[in-house]
Amino acid sequence: MDRWVCEPCGWVYDPAEGDPDGGIEPGVAFEDLPEDWVCPVCGATKDMFSKE
Repeated sequence: MDRWVCEPCGWVYDPAEGDPDGGIEPGVAFEDLPEDWVCPVCGATKDMFSKE
């Protein structure tokens, strides 16, 4: 699975790690994140991420 980088702050969403603080379990692909999910660091929306 691909890793995705938040353009505004540089945080990386790694599907192997998920987003535990946001309730996202490891193994969830970026494409499968809820539409209202945001970057846990800066609050950017999914459309502000690009494939690493």
